[in-house]
Amino acid sequence: MSSTEWIAALDRQVPEDVARLLGTVPEWFAQPESTEEYIEAARSKETWTVRDAEGMVVGVTLIDRHFPHVAEVHLTVVDRSVHGAGVGTAMLRAVEDDAVRRGVRLLQVKTLGASHPDLGYARTRHFYERWGFLALEETALWGEGTPCLIMVKPLPEPRATCTS
Repeated sequence: MSSTEWIAALDRQVPEDVARLLGTVPEWFAQPESTEEYIEAARSKETWTVRDAEGMVVGVTLIDRHFPHVAEVHLTVVDRSVHGAGVGTAMLRAVEDDAVRRGVRLLQVKTLGASHPDLGYARTRHFYERWGFLALEETALWGEGTPCLIMVKPLPEPRATCTS
């Protein structure tokens, strides 16, 4: 599929698919404790998926809603076999469009900070930067040696619709 054919949609919780997808990219998700936390989160968090032509989940984004004006990308994971094909882009576009419709004013994501030399997470940060996310703060939230970069993206106010 080309990137224009991927469709992301709000879906049911898919913890088994999250476990399978995390297993395809161990260089990002190799810590067993964190992996278990993501799988557990997939049992309850708002879930957006991209499915292939056969209905198999190839991408998942989990969303937290801390306040009506904020949505947080808790997890995005894409099957290695479709990396770079637009699956992550389709999910982020759908999440952002939905957030604007709901009146969300700020999207947030936490990722591994730039003070850590991991090249995979450099790609992750670049992906979010291309989408307009700005680095807000690097903290020790996840413990020493695992710098947490908080990134945010201001969203526009929803467009008023004419009813006359």
